[in-house]
Amino acid sequence: MTSGSRRRLRVVEPGPSTTVQDRGRHGCAHLGVPRSGWLDAAAATLANRLVGNPEDCAVLECLLGGLVLSTDTALTVAVTGADTPVRVGSRPVAHGAAVSLGAGQSFSLGRAVHGARSYVAVSGGVRVEPVLGSRSTDTLSGLGPPRLVAGAVLPVGPALGLPADSSAVGRPQAGPVVLRCRLGPRDDWFTAEALATLGSTVYVVQPDSDRVAIRLDGPPLVRADPRELPSEGLVLGAVQVPADGLPLVFLNDHPTTGGYPVVAVVDEEDLGRCAHLLPGDQVRFTPVGGARGERAPDRSR
Repeated sequence: MTSGSRRRLRVVEPGPSTTVQDRGRHGCAHLGVPRSGWLDAAAATLANRLVGNPEDCAVLECLLGGLVLSTDTALTVAVTGADTPVRVGSRPVAHGAAVSLGAGQSFSLGRAVHGARSYVAVSGGVRVEPVLGSRSTDTLSGLGPPRLVAGAVLPVGPALGLPADSSAVGRPQAGPVVLRCRLGPRDDWFTAEALATLGSTVYVVQPDSDRVAIRLDGPPLVRADPRELPSEGLVLGAVQVPADGLPLVFLNDHPTTGGYPVVAVVDEEDLGRCAHLLPGDQVRFTPVGGARGERAPDRSR
């Protein structure tokens, strides 16, 4: 990571996993490059608005808190997403609001109380070098900047606007997460009983879930068609069913192709909820609209 900007952040503690994310690499699926980008778009773009940035500026996506930053110059920051204690030095400050940092001050996130991922925006945006048009860290392919480590220096752009009012701050909601989905394109590879199971079962999030996919445990979905499926394109939100019958939901760092059938695709408006799922959390699928076998929308670009 370069530090050519005079405005910069220094990583004191990176937390369990913190990455740089923006809107992602759109239009690269034909190259075998995933979209990547922030998992909770509403929280990330809100953080940018709060510090006066355009909505597409790069932010920090922090899993479970524990991030500590320091700055060499005055900056404005904001935290959205997971319900996380925020401090400047030892002083508690507001979550979901613009906060001023003076030169030499530290800024920290405590452990997330509810939800999984926090979004930290800084006035001017995080200005690491873009790769294929995006500053996002892709955890599957390794494109973009590496995960943050202690001692890393992040260049910050010049302030772009005035901090905004924090009148509407969304936070993750408690309780089972309901994911609306459209059946297809391979729902006809499953029995009618399997489709009924998909829409009536509470699944449990597994510990090996990450930015690539949310992996679930529960009743397996039985296939009506036992053939092997040639690899075909995968889209964001695809609900794929591997050989064990347990569905998984592909997120932003998903592979661009796969050889197991996709029974449904999660509604794009609900994907942000997946950013805050933790092992043991419960998920329900609600199929909406479209006839059996109707192809789900193409989000591969």
